[in-house]
Amino acid sequence: MDFFEGTEKLLELWFTKSNSKCTVDNDLRNIPRDVLDYILGLVNCKILSSTRTRDLDSYVLSESSLFINKQRLLIKTCGTTTLLNSVRPFIEAAFKICGFDEVEDVFYSRKRFMKPELQKYPHNSFEEEIEYLQELFDGGAAFALGRLNGECWYLYTLNKPVSIDAPDQTLELIMTKLDPEVMKIFTKEVSSSAEEATKKSGIDTIFPNALLDAYLFDPCGYSVNAILPKGHYFTIHITPEETCSYVSFETDAPTTDYPELIQRVLDIFKPGQFVLTFFANDDSIGRHFTKKHYKLKGFDYDTYQETNVKNYNVTYAHYTKKPI
Repeated sequence: MDFFEGTEKLLELWFTKSNSKCTVDNDLRNIPRDVLDYILGLVNCKILSSTRTRDLDSYVLSESSLFINKQRLLIKTCGTTTLLNSVRPFIEAAFKICGFDEVEDVFYSRKRFMKPELQKYPHNSFEEEIEYLQELFDGGAAFALGRLNGECWYLYTLNKPVSIDAPDQTLELIMTKLDPEVMKIFTKEVSSSAEEATKKSGIDTIFPNALLDAYLFDPCGYSVNAILPKGHYFTIHITPEETCSYVSFETDAPTTDYPELIQRVLDIFKPGQFVLTFFANDDSIGRHFTKKHYKLKGFDYDTYQETNVKNYNVTYAHYTKKPI
């Protein structure tokens, strides 16, 4: 039976100058392509395509995505990739090439793997990942939200009183038990191209103003990176095989109606269950997205947790489809 671990490992690295005076030369987008290729080789993935705007560089990877702006680098990888192998060389590149001298913050997160026994060092367990990160950073804090014997979600970040002080938010939907008919769209048997799959599924309607870069894998699988106005993004990754179907949606876009955005995504993919995580700092419009907004049409949540991490509110919720 074919199996692919769709569950992604997600890493955000933020950089600054110790004197807080960044110049135009302090820009992570100055990291050359050959250096990116080398670092991604350590992770066991490669760049398939790229898109660039004034505010953001986007890379579709063989296993998920990489986004780079002036001071933040975000990479998420699936399968048995070794994402944490990229942390040290990314920091070295940021310091030596881009002139930064301080890691402003680190966020590493993932859902519990479907088959953790298939992972490679340092991803055999969250405890192993914590140990690896603790060797790189002077003080970190680790969290587990959700049921430890169920759809648990893990987070590691630097242990400091205040993190990013500009408006910042991240919404992630991790969907499983997906509608097989919808999943067929993301196969070469049904769609001849990534563009066709994007239109057939309705992904192009989530943010109509997005600059899309999509990739349809052979024989199945799909990734899309989208650049939004003002350097925001969304990204979707799909493992359509019925035995291990998985879809992730992630965005840092600010909106006044997160429930409506979430419902749009759910209406496209029709999951049987999903995990929702939401980060919003004190300056984010997302700070108004509170528990009363988490009631979603056609779903019940059986787990809902909130915690404060530095100047961020972090929410975790696990939903299952209501019986018809």
